Amino acid sequence: MNGASREALATARESLDALTDSTSVDASELAEGLASVTALLNREVSLRRVLTDPAQAGEAKAQLVSRLLSGQVSGETVDLVSGMVRSRWSRSRDLVDALEELTATADLSSAQRAGVLDDVEDELFRFGRIAYSSPNLRAALSDKAATATAKAGLLRSLLGGKVNPVTERLIIRLVTAPRGRSLEQGLDSLSKLAASRRDRTVAVVTSAVPLTDVQKQRLGGVLARVYGREMHLNLDVDPEVLGGISVRVGDEVIDGTVASRLDEATRRMAG
Repeated sequence: MNGASREALATARESLDALTDSTSVDASELAEGLASVTALLNREVSLRRVLTDPAQAGEAKAQLVSRLLSGQVSGETVDLVSGMVRSRWSRSRDLVDALEELTATADLSSAQRAGVLDDVEDELFRFGRIAYSSPNLRAALSDKAATATAKAGLLRSLLGGKVNPVTERLIIRLVTAPRGRSLEQGLDSLSKLAASRRDRTVAVVTSAVPLTDVQKQRLGGVLARVYGREMHLNLDVDPEVLGGISVRVGDEVIDGTVASRLDEATRRMAG
């Protein structure tokens, strides 16, 4: 997002944080309401354009939201969306993108309040690894001919009772309404949102064998000093790396595996 939309999203995030910090607000219910509004505005292009039209008064747009949503979603959801349409958006699509982010953040806030945010983060990561290693599953989840209901049913059969309900809801929303993103891109965005709940950065660590608790603590401490913030480690085991570890933080890769050193030696000999 650029310009006005970036500022509007920052304001909306602050409003959401104020709501989810209140113990009287059900963050899960708020997430469901925001998801409903996101689906509505993603579907109704003309309504989305009206609500982001800079020529329309912000209060008039807020009143329209109140008339449309009151009784359909919680009062907190109505208030939050009303505040968002009072803001100025560079593109109508940005409003839907922002609502989608706030939906996921509200659900993650409910997980954080329940003390299970770490579990949700790990489950999102593990699901991504499972989907990546299963072409049939990826094909089923990305099949454009399959209905959203069918995909949701498949995911419930796979995840129901095996992961936290927040994890299940996040993945189902991502798969049934990808909005142009790949599964990997969507899961990566969710992982970053989860990390941001504690102002943390996600490091994807690949090693030949599972790291011990001591090794994980030491690695987390080193990375925290390097990047100046707490790190959440997503751990993956890949025997093909032979030894050592590879760490990816955002677009930066710190590769200390035996496999990478062998590849480098081979390239030098060939050169």
